[in-house]
Amino acid sequence: MRIGLIGTGRIGSFHAGVLARHPEVDALVVTDTDAARAAEVAHRTGATAVPGAAEVFGAGVDAVVIASATSAHAGLIGRAARAGLPAFCEKPIALDLPGTLGALREVDRAGSVLQLGFMRRFDAGYRAARAAVRAGALGRLHTVRAVTMDPAPPPAAYLPLSGGLYRDCLVHDFDMLRWVTGREVTEVYATGSDAGPGMFRAAGDVDTAAVLLTLDDGTLATAAATRCNGAGYDVRMELAGELDQITVGLDGRTPVTSAEPQGPPAPASPWPGFLERFAPAYEAELDAFVRVVRGELPNPCDGREAWFALLVAEACEVSRRERRPVTIAEIADGAAQPSA
Repeated sequence: MRIGLIGTGRIGSFHAGVLARHPEVDALVVTDTDAARAAEVAHRTGATAVPGAAEVFGAGVDAVVIASATSAHAGLIGRAARAGLPAFCEKPIALDLPGTLGALREVDRAGSVLQLGFMRRFDAGYRAARAAVRAGALGRLHTVRAVTMDPAPPPAAYLPLSGGLYRDCLVHDFDMLRWVTGREVTEVYATGSDAGPGMFRAAGDVDTAAVLLTLDDGTLATAAATRCNGAGYDVRMELAGELDQITVGLDGRTPVTSAEPQGPPAPASPWPGFLERFAPAYEAELDAFVRVVRGELPNPCDGREAWFALLVAEACEVSRRERRPVTIAEIADGAAQPSA
């Protein structure tokens, strides 16, 4: 199999290493707007670096992995669809609903495959939580608490391109709420704070956010995120039901210190970032994509999943701005819908 990789930044470089080691991948063709960076990744992984996306699509590849800047995602997805090539794309498809819809329609018209990079669906903890909920082990689920906390802010130049904290960061939690519980979000009430570094105010973004979400069966959920969690990278989900309560993301590296005299000790090596915390999940999702391309596995994360998570993020933005509860139906009714 010959795979094309577009984008060799932090996550693209990681993907290159995974694909280069994969037993079913015979050749890897990489490109990046930074030619020197692409050349370095190619040298390290044994891949072939080419000048641009056109050369990737012209290299006889069997599939493409898109890890470029977000602004290029939708266009590259459409290009892959028109070429009849299966595509894996990092989230998001686009930063708005029209851009997302346009790309999904291209895929639908071509009848091609788009797998989205919601890597938490491949994390062992989240998968175990999903199985427990679906098996009824918790009884009636009444409360879900989700957190995503980065240890340090991204570069200031990234913020205006990120789509904001809800679309860029909490969108993973919104996807997990749907995937783990099997329920849909019906209403959100969101707020945020820009009291941290001034670059967030300059970008019109917040550095910390909290959301109260109501699911379609009445389950209540909260989701919180921050860019300024100095203790380390902290991603958890707690699910409480009438019979039991479980937690995802609680281990010896969770950056939490107990204030209790008999509590567990502080972690000696807290998680420093998302690549370290979710490395096995990133590898698993690319292995799944290779198997999808080979016809051995149905698509485990169709691109339409990005649409549903983005609807929740959009509702959060409206809620924060207008300081009121917002239903998902309100956002969906104002947008054209992707094909089922």
